[in-house]
Amino acid sequence: MSQSLWFFGSRLTIVADHTTTGGQYDLIEGYFPPGSQTPPHRHTRYSEQLYVLSGEFTVWAGENKVVLSAGESFLIPVGTPHVVAVLGDQPARGLVVAAPSAFARLIAAVGTLSETESSDMELVERISAEIGDEILGPPGTLPSA
Repeated sequence: MSQSLWFFGSRLTIVADHTTTGGQYDLIEGYFPPGSQTPPHRHTRYSEQLYVLSGEFTVWAGENKVVLSAGESFLIPVGTPHVVAVLGDQPARGLVVAAPSAFARLIAAVGTLSETESSDMELVERISAEIGDEILGPPGTLPSA
């Protein structure tokens, strides 16, 4: 049972969540169009492991900046301010493992069925706070350590 939704300009498919992993982790497959970028944010209750399936991701995590290509992965520890972006002219696809489970709850609650439909930002802020996520700025800005 997978569910695909649009969230901050990316199509995210929930492959596994607390209902199938006993709360241990979420597995999310993401499609990121060229130019897409997360807002700067941090997860205070779970880590995030990004594995690149295709394309290229640029990740700013704390004081680190890494460029990841297909077959590479990067761990974003709990509490680390970060941004994930696709800077080139090609889309990127990746897998995200969030452990323990929480991120899929946010996607399911606020994701939209249409790429052009906006998420309810009040709901984004409420669910983010409930799962321990902090949005640190608007998309287009980079995290401060």
